[in-house]
Amino acid sequence: MQIRTMENKDLNQILAIEEKSFASPWSREAMEEEIKNPLACYLVLEEQDEVYAYGGMWMILDEAHITNIAVRPQNRGEGWGNFLLYAMLEQAKKSKMNAITLEVRESNNIARRLYEKYGFKECGRRKAYYENREDALIYWNVFREEKK
Repeated sequence: MQIRTMENKDLNQILAIEEKSFASPWSREAMEEEIKNPLACYLVLEEQDEVYAYGGMWMILDEAHITNIAVRPQNRGEGWGNFLLYAMLEQAKKSKMNAITLEVRESNNIARRLYEKYGFKECGRRKAYYENREDALIYWNVFREEKK
């Protein structure tokens, strides 16, 4: 298994995972734009050209924002999301980010436990954020405090 930067050749597999993972999946065009976005970092976990999981984040000034993480359904529960999140956190730190944030569905207890395992803390709520009007919980993980 290896982690590498997402490329256009991955999009068919990424979009298949996206469709099975999210009620409002991103379009091919949106993913193509993210690959070109200089502020974005998208990683894939793959073996022999087969994508098992992917995740993306924006890195703006000194903060990273995780946009999405998904594991293909047949490989959930095998630790690949854990491995990918760790790699994303390391990339953010390597890129000199001070903190990282994300939104997660209030009902997504599996993801919430994973984030909390890596030091994320619930710090807020976005009311009716998702298409089904479910709230999003805002999580932050601060690596280093800003110097005054």
